[in-house]
Amino acid sequence: MIKCFFSALLCLLAVQSLQAQSPARYKEDVRAIKKYDEMYTPPARPILFIGSSSIRKWNDLERTFCNYVVMNRGFGGAVTNDVITYANELIFDYHPRQIVIYVGENDMPEGATADSLLNRFKQLYSVIRAKLPQVPIEYVSIKPSPSRVQYIKTAEEGNRLIRQFLSGEANTHFIDVFSLMLDKQHKPRPELFVEDMLHMNPKGYAIWRKAIAPYLLKQ
Repeated sequence: MIKCFFSALLCLLAVQSLQAQSPARYKEDVRAIKKYDEMYTPPARPILFIGSSSIRKWNDLERTFCNYVVMNRGFGGAVTNDVITYANELIFDYHPRQIVIYVGENDMPEGATADSLLNRFKQLYSVIRAKLPQVPIEYVSIKPSPSRVQYIKTAEEGNRLIRQFLSGEANTHFIDVFSLMLDKQHKPRPELFVEDMLHMNPKGYAIWRKAIAPYLLKQ
């Protein structure tokens, strides 16, 4: 009983710590993005890519999807709550015609379970749907990073729960990159990553491009 209580307390403290640090920790990053918007007018009604550093570091995103009007607004090492915090600035201000989301991977080192990955995504989804009820939402599955192999089961189960949730929602798709980035032994493929074994190299992004492209809307 004491052990269960202690475990529950640790989980609660982890969530409270995450919630406490989220509101302002990327304030400067977001401010820099908005300054950039003042200098270079964003495209009207873009396909908006939002989420953590796997999006932010996709440096050739616009060139990769040159047949579409896409915009990259990934930031920092964002967790799901960070995207919720800055939804006005980094989602709604751009009036997107479609949204591609990559979040959840950074939640796991903060203590997120598969259930909390689902619940956090559902909260983000509700925030978006409250203002953009018809805009297509594409969720890119959590990828299997070699440096986070200890979370691979959590990622796999979180992906399954989110896929199941989205299957009952309109104008949404779950885009599976998880299985495409595993070898025959069901282990992460290190050749798809840069030296830190967390962020992807061009081979990794090529898999993402092929998986995402069929879901993007033409003008």
